[in-house]
Amino acid sequence: MSGYKEYNDVQRCLILIEEKLNWGSSKEWHNDVFIELSERIQEETKVLLSSTTLKRVWGRVNYNSAPSISTLNALAQFAGFLNWRDFKNNNDASEFTFYKKSVLKNLKVIMLSAFIIAALFLSIFSMSSNKSTRVKDYSKVLFKSRAIVEGLPNSVVFDFDLKDVKSDNILIQQYWDATKTIKIDREQKQATGQYYFPGYFRAKLLIDNQIVKEHDLFIKSNGWLGTLDYEPVPKYFKEREIKKGNSLSFSKKILEEVAELEKPITSTFHYVNDLGSISGDNFELVSNVRNLFTEKWGVCQKTTIIIVGTKSALLIPFSISGCVSEIGLMLSDVYLDGKKSDLSAFGTDLSSFKNIKIKTEDKNITVYVEGEQIYKSSYKEPLGNIVGVRFKFKGIGEVEDLMLKDLKGKSFLKI
Repeated sequence: MSGYKEYNDVQRCLILIEEKLNWGSSKEWHNDVFIELSERIQEETKVLLSSTTLKRVWGRVNYNSAPSISTLNALAQFAGFLNWRDFKNNNDASEFTFYKKSVLKNLKVIMLSAFIIAALFLSIFSMSSNKSTRVKDYSKVLFKSRAIVEGLPNSVVFDFDLKDVKSDNILIQQYWDATKTIKIDREQKQATGQYYFPGYFRAKLLIDNQIVKEHDLFIKSNGWLGTLDYEPVPKYFKEREIKKGNSLSFSKKILEEVAELEKPITSTFHYVNDLGSISGDNFELVSNVRNLFTEKWGVCQKTTIIIVGTKSALLIPFSISGCVSEIGLMLSDVYLDGKKSDLSAFGTDLSSFKNIKIKTEDKNITVYVEGEQIYKSSYKEPLGNIVGVRFKFKGIGEVEDLMLKDLKGKSFLKI
């Protein structure tokens, strides 16, 4: 949408933000990058702009209205100004100064320089166009990866052949976070990257900030995996340590360890594997869930069920009713912030087991607690096939009687 009054000012502000982030061309940003940007803006400005709002502003989603003043203020603050008015005043002043001092007073010099530059460019282009075309044809560049071991943590070896590449700006982006890159020299044949959590990632080879090759990278959990999510390295628990009959739980010793911590920590049960052909847009997941840590920083009982797809994900949050303003719901391309949206339906006491069912049908999602429908909505961007399920708890939680099946009743995962 480019017809609203302040469109050009907004574009200049976005350019400043992109320069600040240095995440490469925004044309290559996908949903996870906008989620990361949303978090960065919230950290610096204390204002939450959803990934959907950001995609609208960047023109990635069709929308027929100008951004709200609260959105513009947050963007301007993130770009380094007090608010939108301050950005416009500085922008207008700098433009006026530039035209007054650099154009009106030096018009003849600028025109002469333009002719010289144009002639020089045409000369250089005519001599080097064939060479340039050859150098920038990266279709035959080799780029692949392989995990060194099974399980986690895991190092991944990237193999590549850059013999025809002339650039010195070569990077490997390991996953969706565009800031997590590996610098590559042209002479290199290999590089390694570290992964601490299972997941379905998209590895990318970038040359001069342009994605030239990319492929899926699947780090599997090999059954159920538990993590106590310390940073930078989590504590791991194998399936035999957390799976007992039809339940997933941590030991009493781990619960005591968490209870002694002064700072909040999350724990997670992961199952990330090849589940077969089960669509994330047509499935049913049923489980009994409870949060065991309800003291100190765990009083809100924050709990999130995550469905990992090959293309996107679902994040279904729960907390006690008094804390729903602190949770967020993600349905692929849709994000709702509890501070700006009514998520009171997800307020429930999980200190005892609650039966939770999540069902999608043709991108329509319904959530049930104890057999009662609490939420219904829809999304547009497909999830792809399901490759993982996570249960994330602020503190420590427990899961029983999980069943993941398609809408025809075929079971794909069960405990």
